[in-house]
Amino acid sequence: MTAAAPPFVEAGSQIAADAELGPGVWIGPFCRIGPGVVLEEGVRLTSHVSVEGPTRIGAHTLVHPFAALGGPPQHSRYRGEVTSLVIGAQCTIHEHVTIHRGTPFGRGQTTLGAQVLVMAGAHVGHDCQIGDNAVIAGQSGLGGHVEVGAHTIIGGGAMVHQFCRIGTRAIVGGGAAVDADVIPYGSALGNRARLGGLNLTGLKRAGLPRATIHALRHAYTGLFLTSDGLFADRLVRVAEAYADVPEVMTIIAFLRDAGHRPVLGASKDG
Repeated sequence: MTAAAPPFVEAGSQIAADAELGPGVWIGPFCRIGPGVVLEEGVRLTSHVSVEGPTRIGAHTLVHPFAALGGPPQHSRYRGEVTSLVIGAQCTIHEHVTIHRGTPFGRGQTTLGAQVLVMAGAHVGHDCQIGDNAVIAGQSGLGGHVEVGAHTIIGGGAMVHQFCRIGTRAIVGGGAAVDADVIPYGSALGNRARLGGLNLTGLKRAGLPRATIHALRHAYTGLFLTSDGLFADRLVRVAEAYADVPEVMTIIAFLRDAGHRPVLGASKDG
């Protein structure tokens, strides 16, 4: 096996003495790497990238110009406490993205999973948790403490209120203003956003069987598109009817695990 090349740093970049650069790291011109930063194997910073610590960037992640990673959280109570940012492997972070560290009164850490794509001009606030393979499109913004599930898409220009949860394989439409939790596999549209049904395109792309998608559609109707009884009663009925469908039970578990925000309701068009 061929050993990875040693780290390479272009002239004009500033690297803190205690920063850790893994094998094969490539740092282009005019980057600034602060104290407490760890760049794992093969990380590539193209140029004009700022990384403040404590921050760890996973192997083979690519960061484009003018991204600012690991900056202090935008919170009026923050007083310089030690918090961190962790970015997973094989992520792509585009131009002018900002991702801030956590807060001591939150999780203390902002995290991105593996293979996350963050497009130009997006902002990921303090204490956010972003799942694997998520897409955060250009000029979108995530407030503090937002949770984004795996394989979820946040559309361009969308804004998500702090403490909201966006479930796995959900989609937030471009320009949406989200102030409530979005169920797994859901589609949030508009300002203010409402549920516009399921993310059927995403479900089909994921290769879910037709029977599973059919069950999800019926479960969605039973939960959100009927006024038959209290929501808690509908939740019980759907859970009993689809106990053998893991994807439906993922929605049920999400709804039972109440967060800080209410759950996004459905539009009249459903």
